[in-house]
Amino acid sequence: MQLRTLKVGCFGGGTGLPSLLGGLKNNPWVDLHAIVTMFDSGGSSGQLRDELGVLPPGDVLKCALALARNEREARAILLTRLPMLEYGRLAGHTGGNLLLSMMEQYTGGDFLAAVDGLRALLGCRGHVWPITVERSTLCAEYADGFRTRGEVEVDAGQAGGRPVGHLWLDPPAAIHPRVADAIRDLDAAIIGPGSFYTSLLPIFLVEGAADALRSVRGPIIYVANLLTEGRGMEGFTAADAVQRLSATIGRAIDVVIFNGKLPAPSVLEGYALEQKVPLELGRLPEECQLIEGAFWRRSIARHHRSRLHAAVWAALLEHLLIRPAAEHPAPLAP
Repeated sequence: MQLRTLKVGCFGGGTGLPSLLGGLKNNPWVDLHAIVTMFDSGGSSGQLRDELGVLPPGDVLKCALALARNEREARAILLTRLPMLEYGRLAGHTGGNLLLSMMEQYTGGDFLAAVDGLRALLGCRGHVWPITVERSTLCAEYADGFRTRGEVEVDAGQAGGRPVGHLWLDPPAAIHPRVADAIRDLDAAIIGPGSFYTSLLPIFLVEGAADALRSVRGPIIYVANLLTEGRGMEGFTAADAVQRLSATIGRAIDVVIFNGKLPAPSVLEGYALEQKVPLELGRLPEECQLIEGAFWRRSIARHHRSRLHAAVWAALLEHLLIRPAAEHPAPLAP
């Protein structure tokens, strides 16, 4: 077996994707690319978007920090929120969100240049790409016909008991050409972990994103979440996620990484109060490979970084360095 550097794209946002990036960044055989959702409407990111007209910086910032050379120190500084008394209107914002927003304005609104500047400042071991630089809002129609706008509102509706039926972006947004080129050049793609309806699926609603992903030469790997995300996802399984992702992308999912060992009952009881329960596997397509293991990190619903990295690396080895490339499935027929 001849080892070579693999270009790997990781798609998602929120708190899930940084766990994956943090585990992979020290692998010398991986050229890492984070492709990040850009539709955050809540908290500091949403306020900066509304008040300054900038793109929401939060998810990009979290991914850049996960790839930073000195991650712990960078997180301690750039994720600290400014206190109320001393900073007035800036209170509540993180230093990192303000820094990235200022860099976007300094570059004349060139968000890609601002992200590249942040990467250089942090000494990131990898690349960070916003899936789009066009301003858009995530919208949803639930199974009962009710509609809502905004990532926070979409998540709140399904968490409160409304199953999501249909998602769209308003106005429609297109992928940046440089980002599309980066995706088409990947050897493999990893989707997740992350909020399914507000971090993962929205990426592939961007015009051109699914087309670019279908060009990836190697496997598409889905990292299943540890928990469902509220009463609106009752009965939802990893297999359901695979089916919906495949339909949205237009290509089969090759590998699913799934947690098969639960934490102590006392930990699950705490999450049950939030209407979150362990995600069930369901029935995967026959051609989809399952990698199952213990990925829960202690008492927090986060994937264990080193274990997740080992599982991903095993899949990459098998599909890209052992199996011939011809074995990977062609795109699904439209």
